[in-house]
Amino acid sequence: MRRYLGYILLILLAFSACSKNKTELSTAEKLARADELYASKKYTKAALLYDEISFERKSASTAYATLRLADSYYAVNKFAEAQLKYQQFIDGFPDHQNVPDAYFRIGQCLFEESLKPDYDQDETAASIEAFRSFIDRFPQDSRYAQAVEYIRRAQYKLIEKKYFNGYIYYRMKDYSAALMYFDEVIALGNTDNLDKMSLYYSSLLHLHQDNQEAARASFDRLNSRYPGSQEARKLAKKF
Repeated sequence: MRRYLGYILLILLAFSACSKNKTELSTAEKLARADELYASKKYTKAALLYDEISFERKSASTAYATLRLADSYYAVNKFAEAQLKYQQFIDGFPDHQNVPDAYFRIGQCLFEESLKPDYDQDETAASIEAFRSFIDRFPQDSRYAQAVEYIRRAQYKLIEKKYFNGYIYYRMKDYSAALMYFDEVIALGNTDNLDKMSLYYSSLLHLHQDNQEAARASFDRLNSRYPGSQEARKLAKKF
């Protein structure tokens, strides 16, 4: 009886193995299915298959799947995960023709992950460095102008952060610290709302410190750059 049970068990195991081999997809089949899902914008499902392929031995399929996996994460706003996979693609396949795409996407991921200007701006600063690296490595790439625009937008967020820092210190009545940040914004020489408001608060702060000469200088610059503005009219009453 035990011998017959052993035979039956072997037959069942063999049948199970055959069934598994029949249903298991090959790498090419997985890749085709993943591409179908990706084309249908079913990015989360596509990512599962691309992830499986990306763990296989390095090959053309592995490189492609790793990049597509990163693209799938990017498409569903999983920017941290996408950035990690783009970096893995660069590290694993440094000579691949799509490496410029990965560098550009890393910059985009960092920019998208960056917080509003009144919060920490580490990702914003990192995105600037990432796009500068892209420009340095691939100066002839067609996305050069886009990278420059991303840098400009990120740099403006850093200026906004300086302004918010100044305003916070102004509200805290730490006038010296507030002036330091407002002066940094003013020194950039931009003609925009941040510059206007920095000049306005700079004038008020100098008045609080009873520094009439510095207050007048800030007011004159404000009135010269933004004549007729509400801020200039308010300050004019104080002189």
